[in-house]
Amino acid sequence: MKKVLVLAAAMLAAIFSAKAEVEFAYDAGFELVSAYIWRGQYNGGLSLQPDVEFGYDGEHTSLRIGAWGNIGASDWMFRKDLGDGTGFTRFMPELDIIGSFSFYGATVGFNHYYYCDGTNFFNWKSVADIKAEGGTSTTEVWAGYNFSHFFGDKAGAYVNWYTTVAGNDLVTDATTGDTIRAWSSYLEVGYDYTFEKVGITLGAQIGMSPWQSDLYGNEKFAVTNISVKFNKEWEFDNVTLDLFAQGSINPNGLVTDPNDPEYNVVLWKAAGDDKLYTQRLNGVIGLGIWF
Repeated sequence: MKKVLVLAAAMLAAIFSAKAEVEFAYDAGFELVSAYIWRGQYNGGLSLQPDVEFGYDGEHTSLRIGAWGNIGASDWMFRKDLGDGTGFTRFMPELDIIGSFSFYGATVGFNHYYYCDGTNFFNWKSVADIKAEGGTSTTEVWAGYNFSHFFGDKAGAYVNWYTTVAGNDLVTDATTGDTIRAWSSYLEVGYDYTFEKVGITLGAQIGMSPWQSDLYGNEKFAVTNISVKFNKEWEFDNVTLDLFAQGSINPNGLVTDPNDPEYNVVLWKAAGDDKLYTQRLNGVIGLGIWF
């Protein structure tokens, strides 16, 4: 225990060492996107996505906490009867609470996803309670490394691992038939390169779900996202404009079963939007304004 405390103290001393500038920082703004694409999945159409983060930045460290939201063009309608015997759908504004800590390119963080449908904001219940009572929120933790620490800000590969640790993330065990926690996980590997003279960044990424997950719609290891992205920025005195376009392929896709009311993806499907979660080829263009 003593060695652990000594190590922790040494790390804190390194982070806040003398002459190392650590200052308050924040990012605030919003994006208007033609579609809500999340890890290769089509989650909705035209959307407004506000984002605010604040914390402290140093030369090699960063501590951030904030909130991100998604308000789709139809999110003002919270419920609508599908009229086909499968129940109702929800148009749900989304609110995410996010936090991260970075140290020399390594980052650990958390994301809490909440869908404004009237269920508990925190859904940190047992498997039995979640199965009986429902609820849509989930919480994940993640860790990653960005190699731009070695290559400079204009170029770098990165790798991130995300695991859902709480909330509505259940699967049926193929052997026992029992409902168990899935521990849904997502591994993402990507590379970005910035052409500084013209303010353009090109990026590519590949994402995969390593084991069975209803969240990503796979029964075993599956590649769920292959994407490329173009980004152009214009910087003014107090405002940055960000124009981007992204195309993605979901080789796995999701096969929903409308005759199975227990399958959560069906309950989340948007009325009149049959491609939700199931579409394999997706694209989005967007404009961001940051202050």
